[in-house]
Amino acid sequence: MKTFEELGVSEEIRRAIEELGFEHPMPVQEEVIPYLLGNGNDVIALAQTGTGKTAAFGIPLLERTDPTNRSTQAVVISPTRELCLQIADDLKSFAKYIKGINIVAVYGGTSIIDQIHALKHGAQIIVATPGRLIDLMHRGAAKVQDVRNVVLDEADEMLNMGFSDSINEIFDNVPADRNTLLFSATMSKDIERIALNYLHDHKEIVVGSRNEGAENVNHIYYMVNAKDKYLALKRIVDFYPRIYGIIFCRTKAETQEVADKL
Repeated sequence: MKTFEELGVSEEIRRAIEELGFEHPMPVQEEVIPYLLGNGNDVIALAQTGTGKTAAFGIPLLERTDPTNRSTQAVVISPTRELCLQIADDLKSFAKYIKGINIVAVYGGTSIIDQIHALKHGAQIIVATPGRLIDLMHRGAAKVQDVRNVVLDEADEMLNMGFSDSINEIFDNVPADRNTLLFSATMSKDIERIALNYLHDHKEIVVGSRNEGAENVNHIYYMVNAKDKYLALKRIVDFYPRIYGIIFCRTKAETQEVADKL
């Protein structure tokens, strides 16, 4: 098993990730990091959530970013606001000891004016949802002409959500000689089309099984009447007092109600 130092990761980043509890690279990191540290190395990585992919693309992105240059050098595109914030937080944690680096998350459903102000200070790395990035590009707030690296995270999800045109527009506005990294859980026809149009002589890296759901995950479901849903949830929480999880609800009102009751 290799160390992060053997993969070519700098001392500042190693120090930050060791504090986060990273001891040895995960398989996707061992595959992707050395390759992405080179130039002109496009990648499609087929990997599920939970495989360590944010560090796999985040560490090389930071290594390849010049903190003394205030222009935007990397763009990470993700399908949802939540993932956008999570990636930006992770990148900020990895960059803890790099002076002068500014990472800005931009996404819909919140003030665009605040995001324009944040970008005015100069963001070397923008983490964005596709629609909001396009909006900021049209307003001249997000300038992508110097971008050297583009990451599409959960690309299959973005295409399922109808972001195909936005992704095409983003690619049409970044330099042709950039590095492109596409992460997807599955290799669909649409993903192959993006690869054909926008990636140059890419390498395909498969982590785990191709086109399979995340391994080591058990799916359990309980069939209950609608009126008994909260009682069922309460019993699960009582049975697993150390539970750590996310509860998805159908409506805002239901979300608030479950949170208040819990």
